[in-house]
Amino acid sequence: MTTTPAPLPVSPPAHRWRAPAAACTTVVLWASAFVSIRSAGEAYSPGALALGRLLAGTLVLGAILIVRREGLPRRGAWPGIITSGMLWFGLYMVALNWGEQEVDAGTAAMLVNIGPILIALLGARMLGEGLPRRLLLGMGVSFAGAVVVGLAMSGHGGSSVLGVALCLLAAVAYAAGVVSQKPALAHGSSLQINTFGCLIGAVACLPFTGVLVSEAADAPLSATLNMVYLGVFPTALAFTTWGYALARTTAGKMGATTYAVPALVVGMAWVLLDEVPTPLGIVGGVLCLAGVAVSRSRQQTGPTRGNPARPVEGSRHDEERQAERT
Repeated sequence: MTTTPAPLPVSPPAHRWRAPAAACTTVVLWASAFVSIRSAGEAYSPGALALGRLLAGTLVLGAILIVRREGLPRRGAWPGIITSGMLWFGLYMVALNWGEQEVDAGTAAMLVNIGPILIALLGARMLGEGLPRRLLLGMGVSFAGAVVVGLAMSGHGGSSVLGVALCLLAAVAYAAGVVSQKPALAHGSSLQINTFGCLIGAVACLPFTGVLVSEAADAPLSATLNMVYLGVFPTALAFTTWGYALARTTAGKMGATTYAVPALVVGMAWVLLDEVPTPLGIVGGVLCLAGVAVSRSRQQTGPTRGNPARPVEGSRHDEERQAERT
């Protein structure tokens, strides 16, 4: 069943930098999450790490929501909140944490990066967003870059069937969560949608409470701090900036933007973990960024016949909406 897409908000010219800045903030913080997960994952099991991260995120988002007095989102937002909370905040985080313990980092990166492709396909089918050629071309280039980065990161460890299945499950849950969240943003703010989505994800992970308590007692302080960092920044802040940007563009374009994450991970691992990137990893990172640039670029249109210097009066907002969609 196809959902008629809601009109995209048109920002005043002075505010048009906000959505790109929000998307960049999300990408940088999600890239930093890979470094923190590597540290926290040494002391916390997948379910416990997901629960601790979601609890920290819920506390921060809930406090901000109360301070801002935004209250509950409208009734129409709840189907998307519940679905994205269960799939993206809950299932995705547990499956990804678990999958990365069963396969090497390169294989996990390649499998999870199927997610943006699924987002574009689901967005076209469920949200009626369409599949512009620039988006498809950019995603193809970026996915090739993600594969190259994955090959560069691959170690000598084995990849179990279970690990591959978990990474694919994470990619599907991520894509379905994004597409279900998009319509909800028409009925509430990004802060509202993500606060309650994070809460629902935390409730879904409550069966891991006992494991979290026992592992926290023995975990080093650095691992616990990394878990808290994951909740505050890559979850509370990054998901909110993601929602803000998603409300102002298509799900397909936002999914394509996340292909910048592998390139940033290569750079962060170099700076923070002293892991010098291979030439293959650098090439893959450049391809990822080039693909994002192509997918986010706007189709150039020719001047109106008979009036090449000016658009038709009153059509500016319609053109801006159409440009965002294509």
